[in-house]
Amino acid sequence: MIFSDWSDVPDRLARLSTRPYADKVFGADGHQWRCEPPLTTDELAELESQLDVELPAEYRSFLVQVSRGSTGPAYGLFPVHRVDGRWRWEGDGADLTDLETLSQPFPHTDAFNPADDLPDPPDEADFDSEDKFYEAEDAYWQQHEAVVFSPEHSTGLLYLCHLGCAYREALVVSGPARGQMWADDTASDGGFRPLHEPDGSPTGFTRWYRRWLEQAEELTRCRSSRNTP
Repeated sequence: MIFSDWSDVPDRLARLSTRPYADKVFGADGHQWRCEPPLTTDELAELESQLDVELPAEYRSFLVQVSRGSTGPAYGLFPVHRVDGRWRWEGDGADLTDLETLSQPFPHTDAFNPADDLPDPPDEADFDSEDKFYEAEDAYWQQHEAVVFSPEHSTGLLYLCHLGCAYREALVVSGPARGQMWADDTASDGGFRPLHEPDGSPTGFTRWYRRWLEQAEELTRCRSSRNTP
């Protein structure tokens, strides 16, 4: 079933793309206001059959009413394409989504950081030679990378966009936080965290996307009004 109503969004995106200063919206140089065609209901069914999971209602309704990807928050929504008969999301970081484990539950409901359980990096003062220190340092960072970037942390997460500098945001597809948007800040050792509304409630896909749309509209209105003689 399709629940969310996105009927206003295609026209709003079209108007926004032609406004003065639309190119000043953060990430516009990435998506360039392109909207790929929506999925058909048959394509959505095929996609979900391959994934062995039904996508959260807010996102799946967007896919069939608005677009399969591109224009959207940050540098744009990763579009989903059929390649050699298999569906996959494409973009800078889209490959972090493990399509084979999307149906398995993402177990977290609170922020967590895989780096928290790691020991501190080696201190050069504890070694009697530079060679031994560098050897220990290399071993530490190899262990750090293996732990922090282990695929097990993103089981059930569908990566939807990147914000630059390897920061990304994802939709929980399976598990107790299903339907919520999360941030992946592992690029700066920040771990994973759920996105929240001002009232503290979890941010779902609809609110996440519409907030971006509202902010983009407001930015272009403000810039236009400041530059109107």
